[in-house]
Amino acid sequence: MSYHKPIPPKGTHTLPFWEGTKAGRLMLPRCVDCNRVHWYPRHICPHCHSMNLEWIEASGRGTIHTFAVQYMAFGGWAQEVPFVTAFIDLHEGDRMLTVLRGVDPKKPEEIRVGAAVQVEFEQADESTFIPFWRVVDGSQGGA
Repeated sequence: MSYHKPIPPKGTHTLPFWEGTKAGRLMLPRCVDCNRVHWYPRHICPHCHSMNLEWIEASGRGTIHTFAVQYMAFGGWAQEVPFVTAFIDLHEGDRMLTVLRGVDPKKPEEIRVGAAVQVEFEQADESTFIPFWRVVDGSQGGA
């Protein structure tokens, strides 16, 4: 298998996330004390500073908060330009940065803030699956 894009490093504190992606599930850290989800994984809740964290299975749904078309990139992403990056408002709360799928980067006027998206996973190597987000059919009104 040849994967040309960078693969994020894995740490012990992100193991539930990576194990979830292998099973096609989006796992998110949630604070047991304040009940808030946060992205990216860390050892302490960014909202209340508790270390009482757990992992939950997310719905894998969200909406586009904002986006940008990337015309320049480096590494393996240079082969992909132009492509669209976006911040996704997760159904569970918080926001995740992604490369957006299911849109035409040459027609940014058709990309709609607020459009519904669904997570999907791309296999990078034998044990790594990377989450990306795809616009749900019919949500773009033209794409």
